[in-house]
Amino acid sequence: MDPLEDVLTLLETRSRLSSGLTAGGRWAVRFDAPEAVKFNAVRRGSCLLEVDGIDEPIELAEGDCYLLTQQRPFTLRSDPEADPVHAGTVFARAGGGIARAGRGDDVYLIGGAFSFGTRAQELLLDRLPPVVHVPAGTRHAETVQWALTSIDQELTHQPMGSALVAEHLAFVMLVHVLRLHLAREPHAVSGWLAGLRDPVVATALTSLHSDPARPWTVAELAGAAAVSRSTLASRFKATVGQGPLEYLTRWRIELAARQLRQGGATLASIAHSVGYGSESALSVAFKRVLGMSPGDYRRHPTTP
Repeated sequence: MDPLEDVLTLLETRSRLSSGLTAGGRWAVRFDAPEAVKFNAVRRGSCLLEVDGIDEPIELAEGDCYLLTQQRPFTLRSDPEADPVHAGTVFARAGGGIARAGRGDDVYLIGGAFSFGTRAQELLLDRLPPVVHVPAGTRHAETVQWALTSIDQELTHQPMGSALVAEHLAFVMLVHVLRLHLAREPHAVSGWLAGLRDPVVATALTSLHSDPARPWTVAELAGAAAVSRSTLASRFKATVGQGPLEYLTRWRIELAARQLRQGGATLASIAHSVGYGSESALSVAFKRVLGMSPGDYRRHPTTP
Protein backbone atom coordinates (compact mmCIF):
# COMPACT_ATOMS: atom_id res chain seq x y z
CA MET A 1 0.00 0.00 0.00
CA ASP A 2 1.05 3.61 -0.47
CA PRO A 3 0.87 5.93 2.57
CA LEU A 4 -2.47 7.52 1.65
CA GLU A 5 -4.11 4.14 1.09
CA ASP A 6 -2.54 2.86 4.30
CA VAL A 7 -3.88 5.67 6.45
CA LEU A 8 -7.39 5.62 4.94
CA THR A 9 -7.53 1.86 5.51
CA LEU A 10 -6.20 2.16 9.06
CA LEU A 11 -8.85 4.79 9.83
CA GLU A 12 -11.63 2.43 8.68
CA THR A 13 -12.98 5.08 6.32
CA ARG A 14 -16.69 4.76 5.58
CA SER A 15 -18.95 6.88 3.39
CA ARG A 16 -22.67 7.52 3.47
CA LEU A 17 -24.90 9.63 1.26
CA SER A 18 -27.67 11.96 2.33
CA SER A 19 -30.73 13.27 0.54
CA GLY A 20 -30.01 15.64 -2.30
CA LEU A 21 -30.96 19.30 -2.03
CA THR A 22 -32.71 21.29 -4.72
CA ALA A 23 -33.34 25.01 -4.27
CA GLY A 24 -34.47 28.09 -6.15
CA GLY A 25 -35.18 31.76 -5.72
CA ARG A 26 -33.91 33.28 -2.47
CA TRP A 27 -33.00 30.57 0.02
CA ALA A 28 -30.59 29.58 2.78
CA VAL A 29 -30.15 26.37 4.78
CA ARG A 30 -28.27 26.36 8.09
CA PHE A 31 -26.54 23.12 9.16
CA ASP A 32 -25.33 22.16 12.62
CA ALA A 33 -21.70 21.12 12.97
CA PRO A 34 -21.49 17.68 11.34
CA GLU A 35 -20.16 14.78 13.38
CA ALA A 36 -18.30 13.43 10.34
CA VAL A 37 -16.47 14.95 7.38
CA LYS A 38 -19.18 16.49 5.24
CA PHE A 39 -19.10 16.81 1.47
CA ASN A 40 -21.37 18.46 -1.08
CA ALA A 41 -21.19 18.78 -4.84
CA VAL A 42 -23.08 21.29 -6.95
CA ARG A 43 -24.61 19.44 -9.87
CA ARG A 44 -26.65 22.39 -11.15
CA GLY A 45 -26.57 26.13 -10.57
CA SER A 46 -24.48 27.97 -7.99
CA CYS A 47 -24.61 29.04 -4.34
CA LEU A 48 -22.53 30.34 -1.44
CA LEU A 49 -20.95 28.29 1.34
CA GLU A 50 -20.43 30.01 4.69
CA VAL A 51 -18.48 28.16 7.38
CA ASP A 52 -18.26 29.42 10.96
CA GLY A 53 -14.76 30.70 11.66
CA ILE A 54 -13.98 31.46 8.01
CA ASP A 55 -14.32 35.16 7.18
CA GLU A 56 -15.25 35.04 3.53
CA PRO A 57 -17.98 32.91 1.90
CA ILE A 58 -16.90 30.40 -0.72
CA GLU A 59 -18.58 30.69 -4.10
CA LEU A 60 -19.67 27.29 -5.37
CA ALA A 61 -20.31 26.94 -9.09
CA GLU A 62 -21.76 24.06 -11.08
CA GLY A 63 -19.40 21.10 -10.86
CA ASP A 64 -17.66 22.29 -7.68
CA CYS A 65 -17.39 20.13 -4.59
CA TYR A 66 -15.97 20.59 -1.12
CA LEU A 67 -15.02 18.70 2.03
CA LEU A 68 -15.72 20.20 5.45
CA THR A 69 -13.00 18.55 7.52
CA GLN A 70 -13.78 20.13 10.91
CA GLN A 71 -16.89 20.10 13.05
CA ARG A 72 -18.17 23.60 12.28
CA PRO A 73 -21.71 24.83 11.59
CA PHE A 74 -22.19 25.99 8.02
CA THR A 75 -24.76 27.56 5.73
CA LEU A 76 -25.57 27.05 2.07
CA ARG A 77 -27.40 30.03 0.55
CA SER A 78 -28.40 31.79 -2.64
CA ASP A 79 -27.23 35.22 -1.45
CA PRO A 80 -26.03 36.95 1.72
CA GLU A 81 -29.45 38.44 2.51
CA ALA A 82 -31.51 35.23 2.51
CA ASP A 83 -32.91 34.16 5.88
CA PRO A 84 -31.71 30.66 6.79
CA VAL A 85 -33.95 27.70 7.58
CA HIS A 86 -32.58 24.94 9.78
CA ALA A 87 -31.45 21.89 7.80
CA GLY A 88 -33.37 19.55 10.11
CA THR A 89 -36.62 21.18 9.04
CA VAL A 90 -35.72 21.10 5.34
CA PHE A 91 -34.54 17.50 5.24
CA ALA A 92 -37.39 16.22 7.43
CA ARG A 93 -39.66 17.07 4.50
CA ALA A 94 -37.48 15.35 1.90
CA GLY A 95 -39.38 13.19 -0.55
CA GLY A 96 -37.91 10.71 -3.00
CA GLY A 97 -34.44 11.38 -1.62
CA ILE A 98 -34.63 15.12 -2.41
CA ALA A 99 -35.01 17.99 0.07
CA ARG A 100 -36.24 21.38 -1.17
CA ALA A 101 -35.47 24.94 -0.16
CA GLY A 102 -36.84 28.20 -1.54
CA ARG A 103 -38.89 28.09 -4.71
CA GLY A 104 -37.83 26.37 -7.89
CA ASP A 105 -34.98 24.08 -8.80
CA ASP A 106 -32.22 26.39 -10.04
CA VAL A 107 -29.71 24.65 -7.78
CA TYR A 108 -29.16 20.96 -7.13
CA LEU A 109 -26.60 19.50 -4.74
CA ILE A 110 -25.72 15.96 -3.75
CA GLY A 111 -23.94 15.28 -0.50
CA GLY A 112 -22.93 12.90 2.19
CA ALA A 113 -20.31 12.32 4.85
CA PHE A 114 -17.21 10.28 5.60
CA SER A 115 -16.71 8.70 9.00
CA PHE A 116 -13.39 7.50 10.34
CA GLY A 117 -11.95 5.56 13.24
CA THR A 118 -10.72 6.94 16.54
CA ARG A 119 -7.32 8.22 15.32
CA ALA A 120 -8.57 10.24 12.34
CA GLN A 121 -8.20 13.67 13.91
CA GLU A 122 -4.48 13.39 14.54
CA LEU A 123 -3.54 11.25 11.54
CA LEU A 124 -5.57 12.94 8.81
CA LEU A 125 -8.01 15.71 9.63
CA ASP A 126 -5.59 17.96 11.53
CA ARG A 127 -3.36 17.84 8.43
CA LEU A 128 -6.03 19.46 6.26
CA PRO A 129 -7.54 22.96 6.14
CA PRO A 130 -11.11 23.37 7.50
CA VAL A 131 -12.55 23.38 3.96
CA VAL A 132 -11.10 21.65 0.91
CA HIS A 133 -12.74 23.29 -2.11
CA VAL A 134 -12.31 21.66 -5.52
CA PRO A 135 -13.55 23.91 -8.35
CA ALA A 136 -14.85 22.16 -11.45
CA GLY A 137 -12.17 23.75 -13.60
CA THR A 138 -9.30 22.46 -11.50
CA ARG A 139 -6.61 20.76 -13.54
CA HIS A 140 -6.90 16.96 -13.41
CA ALA A 141 -10.38 17.18 -11.80
CA GLU A 142 -11.98 14.96 -14.44
CA THR A 143 -11.99 11.84 -12.24
CA VAL A 144 -13.76 13.67 -9.42
CA GLN A 145 -16.39 14.80 -11.91
CA TRP A 146 -16.76 11.25 -13.22
CA ALA A 147 -17.32 9.93 -9.69
CA LEU A 148 -19.85 12.68 -8.91
CA THR A 149 -21.74 12.07 -12.15
CA SER A 150 -21.83 8.34 -11.45
CA ILE A 151 -23.10 8.94 -7.89
CA ASP A 152 -25.80 11.23 -9.28
CA GLN A 153 -26.88 8.59 -11.79
CA GLU A 154 -27.02 5.86 -9.14
CA LEU A 155 -29.15 8.04 -6.87
CA THR A 156 -31.42 9.18 -9.68
CA HIS A 157 -32.10 5.85 -11.41
CA GLN A 158 -31.64 3.58 -8.37
CA PRO A 159 -30.72 0.30 -10.08
CA MET A 160 -30.06 -2.77 -7.93
CA GLY A 161 -27.37 -2.10 -5.33
CA SER A 162 -27.36 1.62 -6.12
CA ALA A 163 -26.82 2.76 -2.51
CA LEU A 164 -23.78 0.51 -2.08
CA VAL A 165 -22.31 1.52 -5.44
CA ALA A 166 -22.84 5.21 -4.70
CA GLU A 167 -21.12 4.90 -1.32
CA HIS A 168 -18.08 3.23 -2.91
CA LEU A 169 -17.99 5.93 -5.57
CA ALA A 170 -18.00 8.54 -2.81
CA PHE A 171 -14.89 6.89 -1.35
CA VAL A 172 -13.26 7.07 -4.80
CA MET A 173 -14.17 10.75 -4.91
CA LEU A 174 -12.53 11.30 -1.49
CA VAL A 175 -9.23 9.80 -2.64
CA HIS A 176 -9.18 11.94 -5.77
CA VAL A 177 -10.14 15.11 -3.90
CA LEU A 178 -7.20 14.54 -1.53
CA ARG A 179 -4.89 13.92 -4.50
CA LEU A 180 -6.06 17.07 -6.23
CA HIS A 181 -5.71 19.13 -3.08
CA LEU A 182 -2.13 17.93 -2.60
CA ALA A 183 -1.31 18.83 -6.19
CA ARG A 184 -3.06 22.19 -6.18
CA GLU A 185 -2.24 23.49 -2.71
CA PRO A 186 0.76 21.52 -1.43
CA HIS A 187 1.53 24.04 1.31
CA ALA A 188 -1.99 23.82 2.78
CA VAL A 189 -1.27 20.43 4.36
CA SER A 190 1.21 19.28 6.99
CA GLY A 191 2.83 16.13 8.35
CA TRP A 192 2.92 12.95 6.32
CA LEU A 193 0.49 14.40 3.78
CA ALA A 194 2.97 17.20 3.09
CA GLY A 195 5.67 14.59 2.62
CA LEU A 196 3.77 13.03 -0.27
CA ARG A 197 4.41 16.13 -2.41
CA ASP A 198 8.20 15.69 -2.15
CA PRO A 199 9.34 12.79 -4.40
CA VAL A 200 12.30 11.98 -2.15
CA VAL A 201 10.26 11.95 1.04
CA ALA A 202 7.37 10.16 -0.68
CA THR A 203 9.73 7.34 -1.70
CA ALA A 204 10.94 6.97 1.88
CA LEU A 205 7.37 7.02 3.21
CA THR A 206 6.33 4.35 0.73
CA SER A 207 9.29 2.19 1.78
CA LEU A 208 8.38 2.53 5.46
CA HIS A 209 4.72 1.71 4.80
CA SER A 210 5.54 -1.26 2.58
CA ASP A 211 7.43 -3.05 5.38
CA PRO A 212 7.01 -1.30 8.75
CA ALA A 213 8.39 -4.26 10.73
CA ARG A 214 11.75 -4.07 8.96
CA PRO A 215 14.60 -2.57 11.05
CA TRP A 216 15.05 0.37 8.70
CA THR A 217 18.05 2.68 8.86
CA VAL A 218 18.25 6.20 7.48
CA ALA A 219 20.96 4.96 5.12
CA GLU A 220 18.66 2.30 3.66
CA LEU A 221 15.84 4.79 3.18
CA ALA A 222 18.21 7.28 1.58
CA GLY A 223 19.41 4.55 -0.78
CA ALA A 224 15.83 3.78 -1.79
CA ALA A 225 15.30 7.47 -2.56
CA ALA A 226 18.72 7.77 -4.30
CA VAL A 227 19.91 10.64 -2.09
CA SER A 228 22.40 11.07 0.74
CA ARG A 229 21.49 10.40 4.36
CA SER A 230 21.76 14.08 5.24
CA THR A 231 19.53 15.09 2.31
CA LEU A 232 16.82 12.60 3.24
CA ALA A 233 16.96 13.48 6.92
CA SER A 234 16.68 17.23 6.31
CA ARG A 235 13.94 17.00 3.68
CA PHE A 236 11.94 14.49 5.73
CA LYS A 237 12.16 16.66 8.84
CA ALA A 238 11.29 19.83 6.92
CA THR A 239 8.13 18.40 5.33
CA VAL A 240 6.84 15.76 7.75
CA GLY A 241 7.92 17.54 10.93
CA GLN A 242 9.87 14.61 12.37
CA GLY A 243 12.71 12.33 11.36
CA PRO A 244 12.11 9.17 9.30
CA LEU A 245 12.78 6.76 12.18
CA GLU A 246 10.60 8.78 14.54
CA TYR A 247 7.85 8.62 11.93
CA LEU A 248 8.37 4.85 11.64
CA THR A 249 7.96 4.47 15.40
CA ARG A 250 4.70 6.41 15.37
CA TRP A 251 3.35 4.44 12.41
CA ARG A 252 4.23 1.13 14.09
CA ILE A 253 2.32 2.28 17.18
CA GLU A 254 -0.70 3.19 15.04
CA LEU A 255 -0.65 -0.31 13.55
CA ALA A 256 -0.33 -1.85 17.01
CA ALA A 257 -3.18 0.32 18.29
CA ARG A 258 -5.44 -0.92 15.50
CA GLN A 259 -4.76 -4.54 16.47
CA LEU A 260 -5.49 -3.70 20.11
CA ARG A 261 -8.81 -2.10 19.12
CA GLN A 262 -9.72 -5.15 17.09
CA GLY A 263 -8.94 -7.43 20.05
CA GLY A 264 -7.88 -11.06 20.12
CA ALA A 265 -4.16 -10.87 19.33
CA THR A 266 -1.64 -11.23 22.15
CA LEU A 267 0.68 -8.36 22.94
CA ALA A 268 3.65 -10.54 22.00
CA SER A 269 2.27 -11.28 18.51
CA ILE A 270 1.39 -7.62 18.00
CA ALA A 271 4.89 -6.56 19.02
CA HIS A 272 6.44 -9.00 16.56
CA SER A 273 4.13 -7.97 13.70
CA VAL A 274 5.12 -4.30 13.94
CA GLY A 275 8.85 -4.79 14.39
CA TYR A 276 9.46 -5.01 18.13
CA GLY A 277 11.38 -7.91 19.63
CA SER A 278 9.49 -8.04 22.90
CA GLU A 279 6.33 -6.95 24.66
CA SER A 280 8.31 -4.61 26.88
CA ALA A 281 9.92 -2.83 23.91
CA LEU A 282 6.50 -2.26 22.36
CA SER A 283 5.05 -1.13 25.69
CA VAL A 284 7.78 1.49 26.19
CA ALA A 285 7.32 2.89 22.67
CA PHE A 286 3.52 2.73 22.93
CA LYS A 287 3.42 4.71 26.17
CA ARG A 288 5.88 7.28 24.81
CA VAL A 289 3.75 7.89 21.70
CA LEU A 290 0.17 7.57 23.01
CA GLY A 291 0.71 8.30 26.69
CA MET A 292 -0.71 5.04 28.01
CA SER A 293 0.18 1.35 28.15
CA PRO A 294 -1.10 -1.12 25.51
CA GLY A 295 -3.26 -2.76 28.16
CA ASP A 296 -4.92 0.49 29.13
CA TYR A 297 -5.42 1.36 25.47
CA ARG A 298 -7.08 -1.99 24.77
CA ARG A 299 -9.58 -1.22 27.53
CA HIS A 300 -10.08 2.44 26.59
CA PRO A 301 -9.13 2.93 22.90
CA THR A 302 -10.75 6.36 22.52
CA THR A 303 -8.80 8.06 25.33
CA PRO A 304 -5.74 9.51 23.48
